[in-house]
Amino acid sequence: MKIEDMIIVSVDDHIVEPPTMYDQHISVQHKGIAPELRKDKNGVEFWLYEGRRTGAIGLNAVVGRVKEEYGCEPVSLQQMRKGAWDIDARIEDMNANGILSSLNFPSVVQFDGFLFHGMQDKANALIILRAYNDWHIDEWCGSYPGRNIPNAILPYWDIDATVEEIRRVAAKGCHNISFSDNPAVKGYPSIHNAHWEPLWKACVENDMCINIHIGSGAQAPHASMESPIDAWITTMPISIVNSAADWLFLKALQKYPLKIALSEGGIGWIPYFLERADFSFQQHNAWTHSDFGPGRKPSDLFREHFLTCFVDDKFGLANIAAIGEDNIAYECDYPHSDTLWPDVPEILHASLNHLTDAQIDKISHGNALKRFNFDAVALLGGREKCTVGALRKLAAHVDTRPQSFGGPAPLAPGEVRRGVTSGDIMKMFMDVAKEDGTTVEPALEPAE
Repeated sequence: MKIEDMIIVSVDDHIVEPPTMYDQHISVQHKGIAPELRKDKNGVEFWLYEGRRTGAIGLNAVVGRVKEEYGCEPVSLQQMRKGAWDIDARIEDMNANGILSSLNFPSVVQFDGFLFHGMQDKANALIILRAYNDWHIDEWCGSYPGRNIPNAILPYWDIDATVEEIRRVAAKGCHNISFSDNPAVKGYPSIHNAHWEPLWKACVENDMCINIHIGSGAQAPHASMESPIDAWITTMPISIVNSAADWLFLKALQKYPLKIALSEGGIGWIPYFLERADFSFQQHNAWTHSDFGPGRKPSDLFREHFLTCFVDDKFGLANIAAIGEDNIAYECDYPHSDTLWPDVPEILHASLNHLTDAQIDKISHGNALKRFNFDAVALLGGREKCTVGALRKLAAHVDTRPQSFGGPAPLAPGEVRRGVTSGDIMKMFMDVAKEDGTTVEPALEPAE
């Protein structure tokens, strides 16, 4: 298959929430509780939820920057590519990258919408969460039908409201939800608790795929504060392995045809993971009493229920038989620092060119669209309009050259650049956290 004939769908990208997000989706009587994007005296933009400052807006939205500036996190919308937060610009960047469709996770409200769980007034939290879903489905995805795959967040602090929201968004054409990879670490019952039974039923009844993103519960640990940050970055995708094992041994998988996506988790580790799961079951089930049904192993359940994804994973793609060619999808991870934008087609093609055309189609887009119940190719008028070549023709005017937004601070006299450590990055997060949870001065002005 030629590069220009490929169709590419990304199962993991991210949105930096725009300032107009809630404008059209909160009723007049609730305008007073609508979150706002503000700017402080230092030019740092942030969201105001329930009267409290909530995080940095642009953390890791570094796509298109020169790589020397990757550690200089954007503090305003003007310090990132417009495609990070503007839907029209996002479509242009997708075209330039040959990406047909994309499933997006939130940023400021957190991958699984957990920001809303921390609000004191849960009635207001539910109103704002539903407004977020309406904006995401109707505006972000609805502005260009077929180009972005709806992915709702849930008020899973309330199981009845969760089921109701699943039914509501399904009626709007959304068949994906973002959920914590381990709700137990967030103070909720574990996935093995009967508490979640209504969730599993609602997902099956409404054909929902459950997307569990790395970092949405369990976190990649830092070896030490003196460790080079490269060590943490290296293990970040694989950090989902513990949660993957937990979900693999979920009894509900034997009861319901649930669909689980391990978002941003990579694939190269999965052959050993499945081998180890089967070996552990063989060696220990006599006393642990795990049961996957007559003659069935953990790997059988994995291939029935799980979708995995990769950014760049040559080892995994050389071993797709050990993973399952129906269980692999592509992710672009725009606008994060791992993204290969705007060169995805060339890099992906080089990784897939040992496969048959049918296998390439599955991994590049087919598996994702099937699992997500989203027929983008039909929505957009057939294959010839959906290929890398067709999309890039629409983007001839898009400037994809790396841009500088100021770079790191200059060295002081006699200072020498040193390796960045986990402690350096944790300090950056702590500096942001010092602002979070504090009441914002009324003098702060709304962001442009």
